[in-house]
Amino acid sequence: MSLTDAGQRLLTDAQTILAHAEEADQRLREAQTTLSGHLRVFATIDLGQSIVTRLLSQFLQANPKVTAELRLNSRPLQLIQEGCDVAILPGKITDESVIARPAGKIALELVASPSLVKERPPAKVPVDLKSWPWITIGGFQFWNTKELTLSNRSRGEQTIPLSPVLISEGVTSIREAVRAGLGVSVIPEFLIREDVGCGRLVRLLPQWRPQDLPVHVVYGGAHLLPARVRGFIDFAVSYVKKELGSNL
Repeated sequence: MSLTDAGQRLLTDAQTILAHAEEADQRLREAQTTLSGHLRVFATIDLGQSIVTRLLSQFLQANPKVTAELRLNSRPLQLIQEGCDVAILPGKITDESVIARPAGKIALELVASPSLVKERPPAKVPVDLKSWPWITIGGFQFWNTKELTLSNRSRGEQTIPLSPVLISEGVTSIREAVRAGLGVSVIPEFLIREDVGCGRLVRLLPQWRPQDLPVHVVYGGAHLLPARVRGFIDFAVSYVKKELGSNL
């Protein structure tokens, strides 16, 4: 028995189709196992310009076949709708469709400029700061702009109302205003470490602590993740935890 001409053509066509299917399957497997391709990362402005830029730089240097785009914005993110692979976010997670892996906590410090402190009566308890000029951050996912709760191990919690003279969406902007003596504010410790060390800023009521701000590495959970995304998620969680140090 032998194939007819039509049968031979059908066999050739079938073999071509199977070859294309095998190539497509191989490309899919490589995409899932090889760190290559384009990565779309989102972060808030201040975290993105510091910690996230450093971790992304290290990841790209370690994986030269990967390229990346870093989007910075301090407004709440809808990860899937905005076409991002991974987000690194402080504060509350506002998108219920994502998976959020804890990556440590940001320690917040209550600080002011030395010039402002000299102008005011000494603050011994939180209520003493009620009449001070305040600078706060915009965005409910970070911390409350209308009141501040401070904790003391032996004296519990105290909440003071705030009447800010300035509300800004950027923590770096707030730091500059505090440096200028405009008011007192709560700022992430990693952004003011050098300022406090050199005396440009001073801590207020160091025995009273603002609540730490959680950080998460966020990604969509409804589809199979490429290897570059899985690899970056693991790398980012480890890097941010190490960068935030003892505040895990």
